[in-house]
Amino acid sequence: MQPQYQMGYDRAITVFSPDGRLYQVEYAREAVKRGTTAVGIKCIEGVVLIVDKRVSSRLLEASSIEKIFKIDDHIGVASSGLVGDARALVDRARIESQINRVTYDEQIDVEALAKKLCDHMQVYTQFGGARPYGTALLIAGYSDGILRLFETDPSGTLLEYKATGIGTGRPAVMKVFEDEYKFESTLKESILLGVKALHSATEGKFDMNTVEIGIIETATPVFRKMSKEEVASFVDEFGE
Repeated sequence: MQPQYQMGYDRAITVFSPDGRLYQVEYAREAVKRGTTAVGIKCIEGVVLIVDKRVSSRLLEASSIEKIFKIDDHIGVASSGLVGDARALVDRARIESQINRVTYDEQIDVEALAKKLCDHMQVYTQFGGARPYGTALLIAGYSDGILRLFETDPSGTLLEYKATGIGTGRPAVMKVFEDEYKFESTLKESILLGVKALHSATEGKFDMNTVEIGIIETATPVFRKMSKEEVASFVDEFGE
């Protein structure tokens, strides 16, 4: 049963509660917390995105579950929460990226794209007739010789991290990163740390078929998703 002071204040997105809360935004954050775990790590050699796809049935084709998306040559995104909402934001991000390329004949800045997405998400916390996006994104990219890693949430908040996680396993992921993260690590060491964090978050319930990895290397700053064989090699090395 709802507390008396909350009754009615979660019926519309435009109504603040007496203690200054927007309950619909908080409910959207809960949708993210129930989503699969995704981690992002920035190191001296590049940026890594790793997600647990959580295959719920042996009848499901794991390849049909997509949680890491390429936005442009230099930007990739990992999502947690409602997949449909994530796909809508990814489509918007790709359009914004191409608009910038056509208008200015150059790649969009990672931070500029992240802010455009967050501005769009914020609009849905301010006007009636629509609900907030029930998804959070990790945005990894390379602009002006600098590696960037941003985290968004349904309220439109934008934060930049060296290493972070979203989804149901965030507390376990952040504990591993707080204890062991080093920016000076190699890309391989960062991937193994990310796999360890994901292993901790999922309590060991993952294999190479449920893990997806995307990377941007400083040497060749193009975002790409790793093949199954590459992912398997890291999962096996961690297992050993």
